[in-house]
Amino acid sequence: MTELIQQPVRERADAARNRSRILAVAAELFREHGVDNVSLDAIAARAGVGKGTLFRRFGSKSGLAVALLDAQETEFQSRMLFGPPPLGPGCDASARITAFFDTYLDLLDANLELVRLSETTAPGVRYQIGSYCLWQRHLSVLLAEARPELDAQSTSHLLLAMVDADLQQALRGGEFTPGRIRGALREMVRRVLEA
Repeated sequence: MTELIQQPVRERADAARNRSRILAVAAELFREHGVDNVSLDAIAARAGVGKGTLFRRFGSKSGLAVALLDAQETEFQSRMLFGPPPLGPGCDASARITAFFDTYLDLLDANLELVRLSETTAPGVRYQIGSYCLWQRHLSVLLAEARPELDAQSTSHLLLAMVDADLQQALRGGEFTPGRIRGALREMVRRVLEA
């Protein structure tokens, strides 16, 4: 019996234009008003599409957040896996772990509301996102190299808990500036790596 190989479905030109327009409008409205203050109705109206088109394409506001973050996450992963050191290969594991958290915090600082929305749509969803799974595996490998005696699997999850977007949102403000949080995280990572 011959198996049929499915070809990827090509997106219609009008659907691609709608997708691009929706993403551009959503990014603009989120920047202007904050993620929590923008409805899907407002995005659909400004993009000139029906609300059904937006729902069919993205499913929800969190699906829209994931789509907006996708290009940045892809670039981050590429740099992490193939880019120059210290984030990419070519230096010791400890330096790569520190660079991972510095780079991730840069991404989080620029997109905290979107990341938070993508991670909090349902209990435990953060741990099911493909990106989280990749980060956790990547950190486990680096931790096992840097500190073979550690339980790298558990430690990677615990370190990633410190950059949970919901926690970061709760901490920010007042005396908990992004710089203070970054410094505390670097200190925690340093202690794990040197203990």
